Amino acid sequence: MENQYVKQFPELMKGKTVLYVHGFASSGQSGTVTRLRTVLPEARIIAPDLPVHPEEAMALLRQTCEQEKPSLIIGTSMGGMYAEQLRGYDRILCNPALQIADTMAAHGMTGTQTFQNPRQDGVQTFYVDKALVKEYRTVSERRFEGLDEEDSRRVYGLFGDKDDQVDTMGLFSEHYPQAVSFHGEHRMDDRSFMHSVLPVIRWIDDRQEGRDRPIIYIGIEAGLSSLPPAPSKGRGNEPASSFQKAVRFLIERYQVYFVCPAPTSTSHVYADSVAWLQEYVNVPAWGHTIFTNQRHLLYGDYLIERQDSHSELATRLEFGSDQFKTWEDIISYFELLGGQ
Repeated sequence: MENQYVKQFPELMKGKTVLYVHGFASSGQSGTVTRLRTVLPEARIIAPDLPVHPEEAMALLRQTCEQEKPSLIIGTSMGGMYAEQLRGYDRILCNPALQIADTMAAHGMTGTQTFQNPRQDGVQTFYVDKALVKEYRTVSERRFEGLDEEDSRRVYGLFGDKDDQVDTMGLFSEHYPQAVSFHGEHRMDDRSFMHSVLPVIRWIDDRQEGRDRPIIYIGIEAGLSSLPPAPSKGRGNEPASSFQKAVRFLIERYQVYFVCPAPTSTSHVYADSVAWLQEYVNVPAWGHTIFTNQRHLLYGDYLIERQDSHSELATRLEFGSDQFKTWEDIISYFELLGGQ
């Protein structure tokens, strides 16, 4: 594990049960389970080894949910396909293999297979024949059954922009409103987990707890290394020094929103802003981006910006001023506040 990225967050999911549903040829002893237990030390992480036959796997998962009543279910790849069908729970589906039978055929997942992680029963290999592929197809085609609007809003789909094994974001988006692209491959590493899954866990935990964090607005121009009229594909596109570090620090303690110019006759400003946030902020900006040309109307606790909006509804921090010349100065300021 790349421990330079992994941190513990004892307050997240504290005292709650999190069910992890592993992917094809994996087990409850995967690196993702270790990562979850490290990052969420006060949560109870359960991760059963799934039977190879999908009907048996679904039966085990439904029984586990009935007994354990998990506050959150996280499923990856094939496990995301299973988790999607567990109605009534908050769920995060990471690169869900919603068309698992097609994925198996396309990537040679037939014949003798070796489990990638140890299993409690000691079994190391299994065999995938046409009959088993058909079983997977039958179970996967039950996706979206019984889905209603309330349940659809309890599910986040996370899709790696470099995933070369599964491509189901479009299919997912036809039924769920919360489809989020993240920087990463099919198999998550520490970095992609911490930058994409963890923010979503925080959103879910905050909602479950009714937790209101102080609000920080960040003007997009304050994130740029130089100051063109708007983010662009050319010069000025890079983030300012320590900007990404500051964002990671702030989202751990505050509700952070990013403020961009509203669409006008220069529609490229809107498109470039969206692309810049997707590239350099990524998941934390999803659902947390505000497009307005009237910043003085933003109601919150803090507003970090370069331009002067004359805001009277939030404490204004002028980035680039003598007090806040760098993002390291911003971090130091909020460290002293201790989340207030």
